Amino acid sequence: MGKILEQYKNMLTQKRYSENTKKIYSKYFHDFTNYFIDENMEELTRSQINNYLLKLIKSKNISISQQNQRINAIKFFYEKVLGRDKQYYKIHRPRKEKKLPDVLSKAEVNAIIQNTRNIKHKAILSLIYSAGLRRGELLNLRISDIDSNRMMIKIRNSKGKKDRYSILSKNTLQILRIYYKEYHPGNWLFESPKKSRYSASSIQKILKRSVRKAGIHRNVNIHMLRHSFATHLLEQGTNLRIIQELLGHESIKTTEIYTHISNRDLKNVINPFDNMGNPGYEKP
Repeated sequence: MGKILEQYKNMLTQKRYSENTKKIYSKYFHDFTNYFIDENMEELTRSQINNYLLKLIKSKNISISQQNQRINAIKFFYEKVLGRDKQYYKIHRPRKEKKLPDVLSKAEVNAIIQNTRNIKHKAILSLIYSAGLRRGELLNLRISDIDSNRMMIKIRNSKGKKDRYSILSKNTLQILRIYYKEYHPGNWLFESPKKSRYSASSIQKILKRSVRKAGIHRNVNIHMLRHSFATHLLEQGTNLRIIQELLGHESIKTTEIYTHISNRDLKNVINPFDNMGNPGYEKP
């Protein structure tokens, strides 16, 4: 089993999967090999694998997302490590839940940033929101990626191993200039006190503290800033294709989810309840 796990991890590295994906796949594949510790992994049947997944669903109540990740981790072994046919190991997948992402209003975003006193922390949150960045994309930014002449930000090696550009806000640029003069970052745009890349967990802590100070009583995470950026762009009339490019979505269908969140068209709809006269909350 040790040899199989080593081959598995080596192939993930060769295929240049992200560190996060390597970590998740390796963990789920380790669980898989432990479950079939007395079996020959190369001879497992589709039925055995499906029964394994069914047991996880029943005993651990794993989410649809986790189920799909576990399936991908298993498929990677048979299709990439062993080089077997893709169709033969096609495992039944559940129908994906269609949940709409939560977003913040412009007023809430502004309150969060206004209540972030530390200039470095303010720069981090401002940049994530105003460029629609994923957390990992922010952590990978270098000083040279900020192009103040063209008012663009170069995002290197993002999801799908692709580079892209996003827009640089004038307000964010001013914050970044103040931050740079005070902190003098070297290699990375945002660094730890030891000059290594800033930690992902620290960013979420910064956000939670600012959300609390802003008096917002909602469960807010970093990705909500990205969702809010896209929704606010759509509400102010930005073309969906442009939003797709800014976010780095492979398919326009992924970006179309924001049309279900935006109030651009709904805000002009008159609610029929508002046309019924006195609703009874005050005396006629």
